[in-house]
Amino acid sequence: MLNLDKFIAECVTERPRSMFIDDIDANRDVLSREICGKRVLVIGGAGSIGSSFIRALLPFRPSKLVVVDLNENGLAELTRDLRSTEGMYVPGDFVTYTMDFDSKVFRRIFREEGGFDIVANFSAHKHVRSEKDRNSVQALLENNVVKAAGLLELLASRPPRHFFCVSTDKAANPVNIMGASKRIMEDLIMAYADRFKVTTARFANVAFSNGSLPAGFVERVMKRQPIAAPEDVLRYFVSPEESGQICLLACVLGRNGEVFFPKLGEEKMMRFSTIADRFLRCLGYEPRRCGSDEEAKRFAATMPEDTREWPVVYFRSDTTGEKDFEEFFVEGESVDMARFAALGVICESCRRSADEVREFIGELEGIFDNPGFTKEDIVKVLKEFLPNFEHEEKGKNLDQKM
Repeated sequence: MLNLDKFIAECVTERPRSMFIDDIDANRDVLSREICGKRVLVIGGAGSIGSSFIRALLPFRPSKLVVVDLNENGLAELTRDLRSTEGMYVPGDFVTYTMDFDSKVFRRIFREEGGFDIVANFSAHKHVRSEKDRNSVQALLENNVVKAAGLLELLASRPPRHFFCVSTDKAANPVNIMGASKRIMEDLIMAYADRFKVTTARFANVAFSNGSLPAGFVERVMKRQPIAAPEDVLRYFVSPEESGQICLLACVLGRNGEVFFPKLGEEKMMRFSTIADRFLRCLGYEPRRCGSDEEAKRFAATMPEDTREWPVVYFRSDTTGEKDFEEFFVEGESVDMARFAALGVICESCRRSADEVREFIGELEGIFDNPGFTKEDIVKVLKEFLPNFEHEEKGKNLDQKM
């Protein structure tokens, strides 16, 4: 049986231990003081990063944990996993709710609870493939921006001690609408920094996270289907454990208005095709390169049970929104690389005022209210708000690829 955590450590991140352990150990007293006995709300807690955040948080013994997510099955598995893990502390006051964080019932729960000490929001459209047409783009922006604005207004009525909202490395000089939405989200939460403490984190791809391309490798092998991956895309990777830890550190240790990111050099970047090769060889297969999707599917359909070859299709990226390289900060952002061993911190950057952000959101909602709006209308208004948004429409999205 494949030990996925071991494979990630040895073949993807190439780190035998979490890169953030030293920072956690050095700040254990502060983390304990700020979390122990506190009341915590995690939105989007059934996802890969949200659930990893919860696992990083629980050893510091909060008194209450409320987890909200639309994924009912994911919440059930989160609960089973936590309660089945040896030595895992689960507070006596632990409850999960399957609901939208923009719903009336969520707002009622928040008011009845009287707010929370720590609030972390992981509810987001996170995939570049979320950009397809005007409908998918509207759903993405409503979740990542419009609903987030409503949440912040709700929090302002009973301010938390710590508020964290997850961002992405794709928010730095964005080239896709998902990245642009997260950059706007950063502006949005920073506009509330005078009402309660806000922090965020830009970080790399989470290896084998739900819905990711590497996670698809597992599904493809289980279903005896070929593996497809770009061979020209280089990306940074962190483990699922590391993804939760960086968010916890940013949430609790971050100063108001700061953006955290992992200290990863270019030598740590890896190609998806390399991960695919290593994954198959770890399972005892040799990758068999095919020239087309059809050739790969034919081979997969006829390969014997004891096959030692697995069909793969490697291609050059040609879909909308793929960035040639990754970066965590941009010109004009003041960066502190000395405070933490494995974390960089963006201390200062150009931010928009609350009025500017509200005006933009109003403009966005005005576009959505027009029955005839187009994706191009949305891209235009995004470019006006984000001058460094370099969107290139290629006419093809990831749903059109194997």
